[in-house]
Amino acid sequence: MLRVGSNLFLKMIPHGNGIVGAPPPLEWKFSQVFGERAAGEEVQEVDIISAIEFDKSGEHLATGDRGGRVVLFERTDGKDHAFRKDKEKMDHAIAWHPEFRYKTEFQSHEPEFDYLKSLEIEEKINKVRWCQTANGALFLLSTNDKTIKYWKVQEKKVKKICDMNLDPSASVGNRRLVGPIGVGTDFVFPPGGFPSLHLPVVIIGHETNLLPRCRRVYAHAHDYHINSISNNSDGETFISADDLRINLWNLEICNQSFNIVDVKPVNMEDLTEVITSAEFHPTHCNTLAYSSSKGTIRLIDMRQSALCDTHAKLFEEHGTPGSRSFFTEIITSISDIKFGTDGRHILSRDYMTLKLWDLNMESRPVATFQVHEYLRPKLCDLYENDSIFDKFECCLSGDGLHVATGSYSNLFRVFGTVSGSNEATTLEASKNPNRRQAQTPTKPSRSFTSLTRSRRRGADVLSADANGGVYDFSTKLLHLAWHPTSNVLACAAANSLYMYYANVPQNDAQ
Repeated sequence: MLRVGSNLFLKMIPHGNGIVGAPPPLEWKFSQVFGERAAGEEVQEVDIISAIEFDKSGEHLATGDRGGRVVLFERTDGKDHAFRKDKEKMDHAIAWHPEFRYKTEFQSHEPEFDYLKSLEIEEKINKVRWCQTANGALFLLSTNDKTIKYWKVQEKKVKKICDMNLDPSASVGNRRLVGPIGVGTDFVFPPGGFPSLHLPVVIIGHETNLLPRCRRVYAHAHDYHINSISNNSDGETFISADDLRINLWNLEICNQSFNIVDVKPVNMEDLTEVITSAEFHPTHCNTLAYSSSKGTIRLIDMRQSALCDTHAKLFEEHGTPGSRSFFTEIITSISDIKFGTDGRHILSRDYMTLKLWDLNMESRPVATFQVHEYLRPKLCDLYENDSIFDKFECCLSGDGLHVATGSYSNLFRVFGTVSGSNEATTLEASKNPNRRQAQTPTKPSRSFTSLTRSRRRGADVLSADANGGVYDFSTKLLHLAWHPTSNVLACAAANSLYMYYANVPQNDAQ
């Protein structure tokens, strides 16, 4: 028995030189698209999606854009539990999947100007993170480069005023009345006045409106651009990280934060690395991880000291001696990290690869997935047009069996993480996701008896596809999120939000 996740075991059956028992590749299908642009329609810069996040329940989805707006979507099929159970009991397979609809949107950030530094602060949303719900209200954090805001979105019943002394239909917008009292004249009391007056009555109807309200503003704590925010499992605190510092906040206190990580040297000329991403452990409120531009991941324990200048663990893969080049440090810089829901693994994304790390093994990742190996001969061109500095995000499925990340030409890739799996699927963010899909290699990857042995796969797939394929570096899929309980992916391609679902093939995998 091989432990793959927190509560998932796969029995690996030896068969010749390979391993039988890995689940079959997922079959991805188009589900929905929001904000689809017509052919030839120009995309406005402010409409480009810059952040995306499912909440823990999977009932809501939030996106942020470069115009400072946050858009919320809600699941439409989540309330019909009886109907869903009936569908699951049917003998024939049904392509059931979660569906979402537009819920509301609000302007989270506005453009600002820092007069002390003479710098413009753009309204672009860098990150969106859901907080715990309470009393039927939704709570979330959003941040731009400098300021974090804590939002509450709640349904409010519409109040109506009735039983008026005058008929409201007789009034016009400028408080003038039309009728026997005077045509188009200011209101005057009729001769003799009104026989009786009564107070208007406020009635709360059945109609509801969504009311977003900013509860807290956490500002003036970062000298550099904020690249990460992450909620703690205690439900009371969160962290925010910029290039050189990580701050710890209490959700209820907006005028004070605690600096827990500071990598700024005394002399800035001695600066050799910066913080690129940070995230709390999903269950241990004292543990967090952050990545650096040198390709390392540090795990820190806040119980050790107030200023966590020393790490508990350092995850780093040492390259082959003599293999370093001018681009090595750039392409090994980690752009995003995510904890698995089991809390045992960390997924990291650098420019060329996805890497899956086991918290119990610091020397090397347990799996490496090649994403951009076909671009290695083109690094000079990518450096000239700054594409080599693009920051791609990554995500894991709720069961830990799959990982995903984006690429160029609005492509994204899905890999299987189980030993013996050859799954390395390439999909396009369009209504026909399989249009550009590369063929899965027929030869099996090396067999392993333990996750402690590193494996690499996926390089051959895209390199073969790259021989005849043309890639557009101006269209890139940087942001995507995996539904916490279902095989549903939400991908942001420019101003469009594409959603895909996958059903496990019904064929016998044995």
